[in-house]
Amino acid sequence: MVNDEISAIEKQLYELTMKLNELRKAHSGDEVKNYTFSTLEGDVELLELFGEKDSLLVIHNMGQGCRYCTLWADGFNGFLPHLESAMSVVLVSKDPPDLQRRFANSRGWRFRLASHGGGDYIKEQTVVPGENNMPGVVVYERDGSQIRRKNAAVFGPGDLYCSIWNLLGMAGLSEADWTPQYNYWSRPKKMDDGGANLID
Repeated sequence: MVNDEISAIEKQLYELTMKLNELRKAHSGDEVKNYTFSTLEGDVELLELFGEKDSLLVIHNMGQGCRYCTLWADGFNGFLPHLESAMSVVLVSKDPPDLQRRFANSRGWRFRLASHGGGDYIKEQTVVPGENNMPGVVVYERDGSQIRRKNAAVFGPGDLYCSIWNLLGMAGLSEADWTPQYNYWSRPKKMDDGGANLID
């Protein structure tokens, strides 16, 4: 029966995820340098982004030009208080700080933001070797002045980090059937207010 096969695969996925998390927990990571980022308040070093926590979650966002990155960040924004109870969190992109903040405000994001400007950080800490602006996430750990890259993952449709793909999958929809948009309002054929100065 299809339901039995679905249940069996769901169980396998759960067990593999638990095994993956155990491996990640045991992974000590590699030492990295103390990169510098730009923010609205001025330059900040990677060590400073840890704040009072010894773990730092850095979300690699491609910037305002990527609908998929926006989708992931929209989802993480709801979890932000929970995440920040366990570790520090910052969203980085190539966009300059003022553009980052305007776009974040338009989405209601509460992340701390920092710009790598397409420099050494994203070239050397990319989640896909050889690709300088791929979406993903990196967890760093701090031990005094030493920083270690503990774990990293790339983002993409169907991954473990954006729950919408699994919910769409339950309805039989895949990436080929659905693409995220910045908003879902469709202009009516007739505007009751006349439609003057309307911006989509």
